Amino acid sequence: MPDANPATAPNPPVTPVDPAASRALFERAQAVTPGGVNSPVRAFSAVGGTPRFIRSAQGAWLTDVDGARYVDLICSWGPMLLGHAHPEVLAAVSAAVARGTSYGTPTEPEVELAEEIVARTPVEKVRFVSSGTEATMSAIRLARGFTGRDVVVKFAGCYHGHVDALLASAGSGLATLAVPGTPGVPESSTALTVVLPYNDRAAVEAAFAAHGDRIACLITEAAAGNMGVVPPEPGFNAFLADICRRHGALFITDEVMTGFRATRQGYWGIDGAVEGWTPDLVTFGKVMGGGFPAAAFGGRADVMSRLAPEGPVYQAGTLSGNPIATTAGLTTLRLADDAVYDHISRAAETVKQGIAEAFTAAGVPHVVQSAGTMFSVFLCEGPVRDFADASRTDVGAYAAFFHAMLDRGVYLPPSAYEAWFLSAAHDEQALDAVLTALPDAARAAAQASRGDR
Repeated sequence: MPDANPATAPNPPVTPVDPAASRALFERAQAVTPGGVNSPVRAFSAVGGTPRFIRSAQGAWLTDVDGARYVDLICSWGPMLLGHAHPEVLAAVSAAVARGTSYGTPTEPEVELAEEIVARTPVEKVRFVSSGTEATMSAIRLARGFTGRDVVVKFAGCYHGHVDALLASAGSGLATLAVPGTPGVPESSTALTVVLPYNDRAAVEAAFAAHGDRIACLITEAAAGNMGVVPPEPGFNAFLADICRRHGALFITDEVMTGFRATRQGYWGIDGAVEGWTPDLVTFGKVMGGGFPAAAFGGRADVMSRLAPEGPVYQAGTLSGNPIATTAGLTTLRLADDAVYDHISRAAETVKQGIAEAFTAAGVPHVVQSAGTMFSVFLCEGPVRDFADASRTDVGAYAAFFHAMLDRGVYLPPSAYEAWFLSAAHDEQALDAVLTALPDAARAAAQASRGDR
């Protein structure tokens, strides 16, 4: 496990009763930014209260502008695999910054990061972009250009960024905020999108029977994490790969969230590497940027060769392959050895067991579901197989649980529909803080579920 820098680890969290500084900043932000935030879930709209403005982070801990400290269970929504401010990542980034921040030319770190990704995953060639949305948008365009077809198949509850054609029945912030999927998106943009229930083979077979010769691609999260964590049922991704192959469509696995997070090889390391199948295209993000805005898409060499300048499908980006972001990502992946994943897996098991015990003791219906090292809790009877099941979770009880944990110094996703993440820096002190907070928080959830405010 990488050095978690224990000498500088914060003391156990102490949260002020009144987050005055965060409240003041939120008021200022609302005057100049829609909703006061630059990504909707940060606004605490689904759980209520004042979003905490974070000033710094170290290892497994966040410190807000009021001086409160929290054990971090979102890890920047996944990227901080090694923990915050890892000394070797900081050193590599500092050296890269000293050489210049952007050139608009090819650089060595982007070649090295591409080689690292190709070595870990089933892709043969990689193109870098700056966000997961760009990655999925570009993969869809490439699939359409390669196949000469237009129809895209996706699953309800799977979120693939805010691409017009993919916002139909998306999860993530749309589920959190109950926002319709298509305001501002012309009907023509989603008319060629077929949305199916997740984990439903019969629905997939029916869609291909009806539209098979028009389907350019099927895109799915390798393991759904944007309606909460809903893993594919055994063999489901293999089935998708096979049906796409039989109908001449491309199979795109979205590993923006799971890539290098679920395992060293992403979620493909759990199913495809074992079952012997490969996707045609894969999208990446989060961990591969080491905390910087970076993403990528890659796949079969013959498909990727259709991209400009080698082929006719155009895609470009001024900051794509930025030397600072690729240096951070490369350093993170090189440090992410088997020991890192073993540590995070053990830490996740500890937290999951604590969650189950606390909710069971409090009498709250629940199910904890995992995809590699990432997991989430649904406050309903399980299992949760698709978006309809996920929508049964008790969001009011989760809001009470969230604030009870926050008051006890643990920062959870401010949404009942998001994944939880740990890092290699989550040591015994951090885990003890989480386990200590869980019983009281579970009782708060039980009270909210009964309406006993």
